[in-house]
Amino acid sequence: MKPVRIGITCGDINGIGPEIVLKAVSSGRWESNVEFIRIGPSRIFGASNGWNIPFNEEVTPGKITAEASRTAVDAIKRAVRGCLEGELDAMVTAPICKEGLKLAGINYPGHTELIADLTGTTRYGMVLMGKDLRVMLATRHLPLRAVADALTKENVLEAIELTGETLSWFGLQNRRIGVCGLNPHAGDGGTLGSEEATIIAPAIEAARAKGFNAIGPVPADVIFYQALQKQYDAVVAMYHDQGLGPLKMHAFDCGINLTPGLPIVRTSPDHGTAFGIAGQGIAKADSMIAAIETAIQLAGRTSPWGNLTANNANERELTERLY
Repeated sequence: MKPVRIGITCGDINGIGPEIVLKAVSSGRWESNVEFIRIGPSRIFGASNGWNIPFNEEVTPGKITAEASRTAVDAIKRAVRGCLEGELDAMVTAPICKEGLKLAGINYPGHTELIADLTGTTRYGMVLMGKDLRVMLATRHLPLRAVADALTKENVLEAIELTGETLSWFGLQNRRIGVCGLNPHAGDGGTLGSEEATIIAPAIEAARAKGFNAIGPVPADVIFYQALQKQYDAVVAMYHDQGLGPLKMHAFDCGINLTPGLPIVRTSPDHGTAFGIAGQGIAKADSMIAAIETAIQLAGRTSPWGNLTANNANERELTERLY
């Protein structure tokens, strides 16, 4: 069988990333044709079956440092390069620290935006999945007070479209997409906000005109229950915690993150660095295992975006970002 090459980044060295990577890779559940390339400091992962990324500090579990974040980003860049150049079939990323990124002067709110920029991708999303619940976010890492101003018909429509394309990637046929309202009771006919009527409903209508089976706006306090009752194949949430709160309540130990729209396969566990338990050997690898399983599954399928390279960036620009 053709080997499936999965690159796994170290994440923040001072968090639980290295621990869950090693636990997942050694779990004994992988087919013989799966090859793991661990991307991080060789003194953490060992010299074999890995790509070394220098780390110029002592490992200090639970400590947020700029150097740990720089090392995490260097590992991400190496994994992206490996995917784009055909050395890897997919990449799985261990958690990074947004506060550490800020300390290091790395101006990205998270993996999603960083990897999109590294691949020259401008049309992309953030899907969280676990136990048959799938959630797309129309906005991602924003302060709550900025969400309403950030919502537009265009970005809600794009989220619906990317959701439908992602469901197709997973082989789902009906692709029923429930779309959340922003306000309580989905605006209650305009008495609790106008975004449903002026932004979300027009986006749904435009999506339906393009052939997507989008339904809504549906109040957020019922839509996730309906999704678990199989009324929808996925939910489009308007903001981060609207979607991730229910997802993590339902699938905290096995949720994963997928970035649709990229010309590569990228997944990750749906949790953070867990600094509070780092270095204690008690971190669970369930979400990392689920992320690896999904990466393997998708590496063997034709991506809706696999033929896209450098959407808005030329080869020289990408080279400058990746090397």
